[in-house]
Amino acid sequence: MMTSVIIPNWNGEDLIEKNFSSWVDLGADEIIVVDDYSTDKSIEKLKVQSEKCKVIENNKNLGFARSVNKGVKAAQGDIIILLNTDVKPDKNLIKAILPHFNDEKVFGVSFAEEKFSWSRGLWKDGFIQHEPGERINNLHETFWISGGSGAFRKSIWDELGGLDEIYAPFYWEDVDLCYRALKRGYKLLWEPRAKVLHKHEGTIGKYFSKSYVNFIQERNQLLLIWKNITSKKMFREHINGLMGRLLRSPGYIKVVLAALTKLSQIKKSRLQEIREAKVTDEEVFAQFKQL
Repeated sequence: MMTSVIIPNWNGEDLIEKNFSSWVDLGADEIIVVDDYSTDKSIEKLKVQSEKCKVIENNKNLGFARSVNKGVKAAQGDIIILLNTDVKPDKNLIKAILPHFNDEKVFGVSFAEEKFSWSRGLWKDGFIQHEPGERINNLHETFWISGGSGAFRKSIWDELGGLDEIYAPFYWEDVDLCYRALKRGYKLLWEPRAKVLHKHEGTIGKYFSKSYVNFIQERNQLLLIWKNITSKKMFREHINGLMGRLLRSPGYIKVVLAALTKLSQIKKSRLQEIREAKVTDEEVFAQFKQL
């Protein structure tokens, strides 16, 4: 199986200099960096490495999902390794993950960050949530795989349509992709031997206020639910939970109104989920309740 490393970059010149050698040491068949219209010296840094990587330059800032999707579309590999610029992978990572893809039902493998483990999916108070599972030393199923620290089978990625760009500029798009994969009966795994060092030095906190980031996270959580929860019972529970949030925090109405602007896209996605899902919402969360 061929492997392609995809790295979205936005003003990450320092991180490129710090971590590029570790990306090369993976020994993947190709490295693709998608530069999202950086204004620093990222392109200059990447041109120095032109023999070791392919660079795709956006002519305007497109955001995380669109940049990743462009990189995956250009990739030749059967397995796509997604890394954020602030992620330094162990050189044996590919050796640890590749055998799992011999199972054709495996969509993705999550890497093992130092302080995190596999993820448990929760349906709580009418909202999709997740929490770290117990840190163990064995392979484990997981609820989602980070779009900046995981590997995915390209054929299934293409089948699912990749990251949904409705979530622009960032957050929840990787959870959405993984949830859609679970509802189609595919597997997600966490591999403790696939070690990465993630120092969380990304650009979001540098360029966006904390209040804006929180607002986008809350809006996108609603988009995730409205798009994907097709169980009538669970959606009623969501409406009750939503009303409770509005009563407790009247300002939350701004989040709801922002999500409602995406209603036409949401309706189209819901219809597709109803047509293509093979596993119910209840079955997805029951699977992780037992773990």
